[in-house]
Amino acid sequence: MSSTRKFPGWQLLWQLICYDPKLYLIDTCFWIFIMGLPALPGLIIREFFNSLTDKAQLGLSPWIFIAFLLALNLGHIAVIFAGRITKTQHRFTMRSLLRRNLLERLLNNPHAQIMIANGDTDKTVSQGEVMSFFRDDTEHIEDNVAWVSEILGEGIFAIFSLMILLSVNVPMTLFVFLPLVGMVVIIQKAEIRIKQYRKSSRQATQQVTGILGEIFSSVQAIKVAGAEQDVLNYFRALNDNRRQMMVKDSLLNAILNSLFQNMVSFGTGLILVMASFLMQSSVNQLTVGDFALFVYNLSFVTGFFSSVGGFIALYKQTEVAFERMTALIGGASAETLVTPNQLYLQDLGKSKNTLPRLEQPLENNIHNLQSLKLSNLTYIYPGTNQGIADINLQIQRGNLTVITGRIGSGKTTLLRVLLGLLPKQAGEIYWNEHTVANPANFFVPPRSAYTPQIPQLFSYSLRENILLGLSKDDSDIETALKMAVFEQDLAVMHEKLETLVGTKGVRLSGGQMQRVAAARMFVRQPELLVFDDLSSALDVETELTLWARIFANTTEQGENSWTPTCLIVSHRHSVLRRADQIIVMKAGRVAAQGNFEEILADEQADWIF
Repeated sequence: MSSTRKFPGWQLLWQLICYDPKLYLIDTCFWIFIMGLPALPGLIIREFFNSLTDKAQLGLSPWIFIAFLLALNLGHIAVIFAGRITKTQHRFTMRSLLRRNLLERLLNNPHAQIMIANGDTDKTVSQGEVMSFFRDDTEHIEDNVAWVSEILGEGIFAIFSLMILLSVNVPMTLFVFLPLVGMVVIIQKAEIRIKQYRKSSRQATQQVTGILGEIFSSVQAIKVAGAEQDVLNYFRALNDNRRQMMVKDSLLNAILNSLFQNMVSFGTGLILVMASFLMQSSVNQLTVGDFALFVYNLSFVTGFFSSVGGFIALYKQTEVAFERMTALIGGASAETLVTPNQLYLQDLGKSKNTLPRLEQPLENNIHNLQSLKLSNLTYIYPGTNQGIADINLQIQRGNLTVITGRIGSGKTTLLRVLLGLLPKQAGEIYWNEHTVANPANFFVPPRSAYTPQIPQLFSYSLRENILLGLSKDDSDIETALKMAVFEQDLAVMHEKLETLVGTKGVRLSGGQMQRVAAARMFVRQPELLVFDDLSSALDVETELTLWARIFANTTEQGENSWTPTCLIVSHRHSVLRRADQIIVMKAGRVAAQGNFEEILADEQADWIF
């Protein structure tokens, strides 16, 4: 975030407020009532004391004033209870909107790794670290938005109380503003340190959540390496650093709050000293009731000034939260985080706003894959000379194209750049001679489906892992599983499609995981199938059967005919012999290209055989 440009924090908070203005208005009204009802006891207290000194104007019994006080307090409790319900709903809505927009932005930029701007370079962020953004930063912004309504309510009532103070005594009232001036000066002087400490504490928390995620996802690797103690020592070091940063942040907040409260108390003391002289003076003499009314309302005005000081400090910390989240979503503007979007918060059985169905769009033959062309496609990993450069490739409908090459030659990188999982730095991608402007959003079902080297499964049933929200019946799922050569595995599972696969598919073998991921692709019948080294966990016979079943679909006729086009990474000779086109990668470039016989005669590809 540039230091020369003022971060639009107020605009972002205002957009959050405008997302649901009705709910915000109700919340603010409740807060005004919560703050306003205690104003009436001040007037009652004045009449109560005046009645004790025989200076009351209403001539009512003191017991009547006590009854009024009890009734007002009971009403105050009822308003607080109702207002808290609204406040909770308002807070939940704001937090949900922030998290929804942040998640959407991350999913719309599905790079191989989540990156965050860190000065002139980008820093990789783990999944555990991302959790701190969704938890801590969104809740901090939520607190600031909620406090806006509270400050507004306090401010309206503070003006009302200030008018009462002015009606009692003007010189005494002017002293009330002295603490406010001091608070503004302190906040201006401490702004840099406030934001610095908050940023450090958030980054330290981010590191702790990050290492926790890494530990839980790598338990087996840690045990095999015998690195338990070293990992624990590193975890303790990160926690010690977090503790130090959090203590500094909390201590600064405590010092500021103490200063604000003491300044208010000091100003109140001066006012009370002045009041004692006025009560003894024959000029502008204060009655006991006036003094009680002044002191009672004085607490609301000075309390508002104290809240203003805390709110300004909180706003500076909220800027840090917005800046961190903006850095996480890369080139997107901060306004993306507060863009109004539909939140499906109500009970779906009672709400008209049902969730959108995850169905395939209607087929259009014009958009069916006829040819896929890559022209000078380039991506170099930042800070290295590794990647791909000037890749030219053309794939025809129904063909099997195999990418092969030594380890580190750029095979997986090529697939990821093509699919938009890594941002291309140069070159163009053409689908049926039309430029693909946004590969990440374009290469999705039913146009394309992708299975990486290590497929991702969820700790749900086999059915849910295959469908992922898609509406298909059991016959479609079984057809996809048969194409993936999984029918025998399914036959021995007692719960069939309801079988739970465990966390990350831990109850399945490596080959079963890859075939389930393949079935997930087949059930969507995409135009382009992209496999990254499907052979790594399959035996030769199973893989040959899988390819035979895939291309058997090209001969089917009728409404449900499907002609898949395959782009795969493989080293197996049996697959290479079957391929219509072989791409040999070397040092990030295409070293050889052609069919099996042509590659066999090419000296650049002799290492394959």
